[in-house]
Amino acid sequence: MASLSDDLCKDNRPELSPQALCHVVLRTSPSQYERMIEFYLLVLGGRVSHKTHRLCFLGYDEEHHRLAIIAYPHAVPKSANVKPVVGLHHMAFGFPKLSDLVTSYEQKKSAGIMPDWCVNHGMTISMYYNDPDGNQVEFQVDTLDSARAAVDYMNSPEFEENPVGVDFDPEEFCRRVKSGEDEEAIKRRPNIGKRDRR
Repeated sequence: MASLSDDLCKDNRPELSPQALCHVVLRTSPSQYERMIEFYLLVLGGRVSHKTHRLCFLGYDEEHHRLAIIAYPHAVPKSANVKPVVGLHHMAFGFPKLSDLVTSYEQKKSAGIMPDWCVNHGMTISMYYNDPDGNQVEFQVDTLDSARAAVDYMNSPEFEENPVGVDFDPEEFCRRVKSGEDEEAIKRRPNIGKRDRR
């Protein structure tokens, strides 16, 4: 993935920025603990770095862990009657190629896990899933050649008019990618006009 230059990231502010976003920690209930671990092992193609009866560290790349799940004895589920709730909206994981997103979708589908939302944001093509606790997980591919191009797009009139994106059918997306259609055409977001929410 392309990285932004320091002046683009920080606007020349003097504060020291971290080198990376290293991991996310999710709180769950003891009854959901094993389901959550199995879900993330599957959707991330992950491995367990360490696990106890209430704490599990999961990795999928060179980092020792990217996700941790903690079972809290008195944790309560999100209420279906109260939306939206404050807190984490979603976490996102990236793939380098459209064909990787297709493979990811098909592997999850074969395990009975389907996306809740598929959208071309303009700078990414994304599929969103819900984990067993209702947390949203995004899998994406960047559509532009650089982070600079993505920031420029995000400051364009088209993105200002529609910062959400354009929904797509995952099966049609897979068909287009497998057909050998020009990837730039698949990545290009249609202009549907104003849209300010999902």
